[in-house]
Amino acid sequence: MASHNQLGKSGEELAAAWLKQNGFELMHQNWRYSHYEIDLVAKKNNVLHFIEVKTRQGQRFGRPEESVSKKKIQNLMQAGAAFQERFPGWKRVQYNILSINLYTNKEPEYYLIEDVYYWK
Repeated sequence: MASHNQLGKSGEELAAAWLKQNGFELMHQNWRYSHYEIDLVAKKNNVLHFIEVKTRQGQRFGRPEESVSKKKIQNLMQAGAAFQERFPGWKRVQYNILSINLYTNKEPEYYLIEDVYYWK
């Protein structure tokens, strides 16, 4: 597996654990529809969360969330709409980015950006 794929997989595992620690219930990981994918689908307080996870090692190339494009958010929303067609009944939905920065000598840094409807 390429190192960037391994970093992404590690980031998604860290994200799942962090979300659970912060009161989210994980429903799906890497949910796919057509050519779209949602990294994590979770629920909390009767709100359905579609979460894009971005992980980087340090900030040499900028913060992880800076690499999320407008197109990626549009794809997340289309995948979210497909998810809701298959699993209806949710009154409240959020699209989020969970940014994870990994460091050699300290704990990972997590930054949750909620309600991402307008991006870049």
